[in-house]
Amino acid sequence: MTTPQTIRFAETDLDAVAGHKGRVAITVTPDGKLDPGARRVNRLTKGAVARLAGADRWARAKPGDVTTLVMPVGLEAEALDILCLPRRPSVEEARRAGVELAKAQGGKPLLALLGGTLRVEQVALGLALRTYDFADHRAPKEDGETPEATLMVGKPDEAKAAAGPLLAVAEGVFFTRDLVNEPANILTTTEFAKRLVEMEKLGLKVEVLEEKDMAKLGMGSLLSVGQGSDSPSKLVVMRWDGGKKGEAPLALVGKGVVFDTGGISLKPAAGMEDMTMDMGGAGVVAGVMRALALRKAGANVVGLVGLVENMPSGSATRPGDIVKSMKGDTIEVINTDAEGRLVLADVMWYAQDRFKPRGMIDLATLTGACIIALGHENAAVFSNDDDLAGGFLKAAQAEGEGAWRMPLGKAYDDMLKSPVADMQNVGGRPAGSITAAQFLQRFVKEGTPWIHLDIAGVAHVKSDTTYAPKGATGWGVLALNRLIADTLEG
Repeated sequence: MTTPQTIRFAETDLDAVAGHKGRVAITVTPDGKLDPGARRVNRLTKGAVARLAGADRWARAKPGDVTTLVMPVGLEAEALDILCLPRRPSVEEARRAGVELAKAQGGKPLLALLGGTLRVEQVALGLALRTYDFADHRAPKEDGETPEATLMVGKPDEAKAAAGPLLAVAEGVFFTRDLVNEPANILTTTEFAKRLVEMEKLGLKVEVLEEKDMAKLGMGSLLSVGQGSDSPSKLVVMRWDGGKKGEAPLALVGKGVVFDTGGISLKPAAGMEDMTMDMGGAGVVAGVMRALALRKAGANVVGLVGLVENMPSGSATRPGDIVKSMKGDTIEVINTDAEGRLVLADVMWYAQDRFKPRGMIDLATLTGACIIALGHENAAVFSNDDDLAGGFLKAAQAEGEGAWRMPLGKAYDDMLKSPVADMQNVGGRPAGSITAAQFLQRFVKEGTPWIHLDIAGVAHVKSDTTYAPKGATGWGVLALNRLIADTLEG
């Protein structure tokens, strides 16, 4: 498993700075002012830092920009990274500073003099998130060094305490990214469940429901998706009971299609390799639960993920088949490639039936229509509750994770009518992401505040984002953790 690089906090030690053989970083304000640490390094480098800070190029620098002096005179370091950062940076500026340090770090040990800079913990979070590298299936580099960073600050104990919960969330993000990046021959439904069970050592209570258990519960909708695969379908329940005893939990529900061929409604070959990420919703739920356990969150949260593989075979569900959900409603399967909603329907009903949650949020890489509507910048947010939706959107904005609320309505719901069953699983091409949300809303009990997050465009991307290299982003872990902290932990 990929874990964030080790980040230490220490008091300023000029001898350590002078003798450090990796990379050294210092901060200079946008107006060219040097803090005490930078002044010391300036003396060691015979005034090189001051010359840069007074140059025209520095006047054009923005918070977070890094200028590098290679093989600086007076230091043993390979490079001196000079970071443009205000004395009192915003959260975004501080995180971006950490991101830029990570990009410059290049796997080398980093020693950064941050002195009295505020929001050091946010610098640490940006640094941690951007050093992610999924290397589990690549040969190790012969000369590779173990990346680590030491942040020299005015009050290291305080900085360490403030950064602890954030670095726990970073580990949750990494866990999500690893799951989403894994190929389907490695991350089978069985292996996925195994990795979640292993989180019991963190204090989570984990339970795995097998096919026979789900059959007894009447989960015909979920089971219909995986019946064409040799990999057994599973439902994994993760509980974190960190809040008041007996208080209703928040339920997080994730779509976990470990590979999606489209079933009998087979997808085109081009790009099908990307369908290893169709368990992105389950990956986010798992990452959030890990983060909550690591930081010992004072909240009751239950995470439920439906794990299936959608394959074509002689036993696969056919277009035109009618399946029965745990709720009791029948569903005409028009397209077997609209399988995620069939999984979520039963898991959502089970979550409400068993846990009576105070609210429910489901996440899924559900529709290509969501990407057409919002691209790769925003997840689509659908909700029956303005307060819950508003709280999530506020949390997502605070964490820099794009989210945009989309409409629901009876006209869209009517598009799901079936002449032979209670509903059909698709409503045609128009408003595809909305009709998918309308389908899911049919499995939300009256009085349950609910959000559906379609993360098809943000879970896995083809180019770098601010906080992640191309591939899995871990989108949603930060925002959901923030929502839980703000609304359940006060």
